This record gives sequence, structure tokens and C-alpha cells, in this order.
Amino acid sequence: MMRRRSWCLMAGTSAVLGLVGCKADSKGPAPLLVEVWKTPSCGCCKAWVEHLQAHGMRVLAYDVPDTAPFRAQLGMPLALASCHSARVAGYALEGHVPAADILALLARRPDALGLSVPNMPIGSPGMEQGQQRDPYDVLLVQRDGTHRVFSSYRS
Repeated sequence: MMRRRSWCLMAGTSAVLGLVGCKADSKGPAPLLVEVWKTPSCGCCKAWVEHLQAHGMRVLAYDVPDTAPFRAQLGMPLALASCHSARVAGYALEGHVPAADILALLARRPDALGLSVPNMPIGSPGMEQGQQRDPYDVLLVQRDGTHRVFSSYRS
């Protein structure tokens, strides 16, 4: 008979592996799935998708005429808006969030809505322009719309 602690540990481990997309077979982990809503004419959105793919993530990108309804559906405040909205493992993403921060979010699993990089800062993933870099913060957004700095990027 399995003890409760062992069962809870096994169930918890299974849940975590399921969230990060691990397969039960010997092929190893499946790519992390990120769904992205973007406008078809936005080149920086396409570049951000390529950034995620370069970091081993699988991306389903949906071209839509307006991202605002998807941002609202995800619960992201308009004040933190950018050019695209995304969802990964139950979290909302807004703007040019670096892949490393997405992975850190999923490792930490905070009770939060998700991450945002508002205002499309130059030098963020997908917004590269040579050596030019704007300082920016990745914000951890709470379900009530409040936020705090999750990570900072300074030149």
C-alpha cells in the first residue's frame, strides 16, 4: 500500500513534468508550447517568435487583426500592453519577454498572472537594432493587475 506522502510526491512530480511538457517515453522533454496572438504585419512579433524557437520552444502563432481582445481575455492590464500577447503553461505573457525569463517563471511557478515587457524597448528579444539597447524591466503581473520587477536589463 502506497503511503500518502509517497503518493503526493509522485502526483506532484507527475504534475510538474506535465506542466513543463515532459514525455513519458525515452525521447526526452517535449518542447514547451507557447501560443502567441500577433498582427500579421508586425516584424518584431515574428522576430520574438523566432527568439523563442531558437531557445527550444514550440510556438503556435495566430495572426489576428487586433490583439486587444486576446490581451483582455488573458487578463493582462492595458497599461502593460505591447504588440503581442501570449500564453504558456497557464501564464500570460505580454510583449518581448526574454526566453530565459519565461523559463525562470515556470521554474518558480509564482501565484501570478504572468510577465510583461511593455512598450517594446529597443534591444529586447525581437526588438534588436544593432548595439542600441534601452534599459527595461520584465514585470511580474499579479492577478489584480499590480506588478513588480521580475528581472531588469540594463546596458
